[in-house]
Amino acid sequence: MNGRRRLWLASVLAVLLVIGVVLAVVLTRSGQTTAGPTPSSASATPSATPPATKKPSTPPPVPAAPAPPSIANLPAAPMNILVIGSDSNGNAHQEAAQTAATGVPFDQQSDTLMLIHVPADRRMVYGISIMRDTWVNIPGYGAYKVNAGLGLGGIDLTTRTVESLFGIHIDHTVMLDMHGFKVLVDGLGGIDINVPQAFTSTIETQHQFTAGMNHLDGQAALEFVRERHAFADGDYTRVRDNQIFMRALLSKLSGAVRDPVSVLALVNFAANDLTVDGGFDPVSVAILAYGMRTIDPAASVFFTLPNLGTGTSADGQSIVIPDYGAFAAVGAAVRDDTLAQYVAAHGF
Repeated sequence: MNGRRRLWLASVLAVLLVIGVVLAVVLTRSGQTTAGPTPSSASATPSATPPATKKPSTPPPVPAAPAPPSIANLPAAPMNILVIGSDSNGNAHQEAAQTAATGVPFDQQSDTLMLIHVPADRRMVYGISIMRDTWVNIPGYGAYKVNAGLGLGGIDLTTRTVESLFGIHIDHTVMLDMHGFKVLVDGLGGIDINVPQAFTSTIETQHQFTAGMNHLDGQAALEFVRERHAFADGDYTRVRDNQIFMRALLSKLSGAVRDPVSVLALVNFAANDLTVDGGFDPVSVAILAYGMRTIDPAASVFFTLPNLGTGTSADGQSIVIPDYGAFAAVGAAVRDDTLAQYVAAHGF
């Protein structure tokens, strides 16, 4: 099994950061007033005509201040977003772009994969975690662990792989690497995580986590979401911790998008550390973020895609055996926007 540890940015609402640029412009422009031209002063020369017989000059009207930019509302339709956490210690964006352009694989994996489904009413989100070692067919390459798609063909291949597994269309894909993850959390002023059980990280600083609420900076949060060796069931607990982090992140971002100081502090992150698919420009990201302002993180549901347990591939790799029935059932619920019924039936 690959010795890398993976991170998690679970969530799609990291796209809320880009709306900070739009909000900053709105805040700046709404405070400006454009002054009209100042009439030139008349010279004090004597005149044969008494001043009383002159009509007073009327200054030109002051132009109105420019209207702040508006953010269009999204159409009332469901949306699917794939969130990738790259295990790259370098620049995942550049590595994925080079792989897509040249076909030369990079040594990075999408060690966190979460499909985010946003229902048409935008009152909550559903986050569906896919175990990184799930043994699947990667289009054009054959049988691999699902996390290998990023190194083989960038975010486009990873997106196509997940689309083919669920039989759905993914509207947008976002990706974050380890450096960007820490920048995100530190830019938010840290994050509060309700840790289910005390443990000591086996990674880097070996941070000690206590049971209950912990305020974590970027490094500690990264160790929280990457840790698996400290737990008896390894990656299963790590994925559950990713989902705990995701809910906390959604709550933090929901507050940050209403706080101009926090928003401005995150602009640099959005510009340099968040990778999105080619059709997702900053205006589209802002529209998406604004359209999801009604989401309640506390009501949102996160679950791990059911599987058939662990095993060994023909070439000796430790793998998670896929449950294709679960892929089909979840895919149908995503397409029909009926995940609420699926979740209720399966007790998630």
